[in-house]
Amino acid sequence: MANYTFEDFTPGRRFEFTKRTLTADAIIAFAGEFDPQPMHLDEEAGRASILGGLAASGWHTSAVMMRMLYEAYIDGSTSEGSPGVDSMEWKRPVLAGDTLGGHCTVLDARVSRSRPQIGIVRFRAEVTNQRGETVAICEYINMMRLAGKEATHAHG
Repeated sequence: MANYTFEDFTPGRRFEFTKRTLTADAIIAFAGEFDPQPMHLDEEAGRASILGGLAASGWHTSAVMMRMLYEAYIDGSTSEGSPGVDSMEWKRPVLAGDTLGGHCTVLDARVSRSRPQIGIVRFRAEVTNQRGETVAICEYINMMRLAGKEATHAHG
């Protein structure tokens, strides 16, 4: 049974993130597979760059944020996924050893006109480092089933 349904996502409601530390090994492993730029693979190259050290790819930061969103409210909710991201900003480098946290806030919520069993919830996620500096901001939509509304699938 879901913990959160559409009705739980009222404007202004905030969900805190569980903190996660990014290790050099994790940064290098992610970069090796998905974003093999030198500053994400090598400490010296990172120091020589404008990032100032071995830095996580922005996509890695986004993936960590997604996990934090999952743990904060998606797990056990009536989430039906997302139609997309309105904006994703990487504000500061995330360096090896940084601990990320933060929160997401409900900006607005409405029932879908075309699918009345689904609510459209717009969020703003803010990811911070251990110094409280904002490292990423994301605005996105999550679709949530309304309480008591089972998923309906079209049959063709």
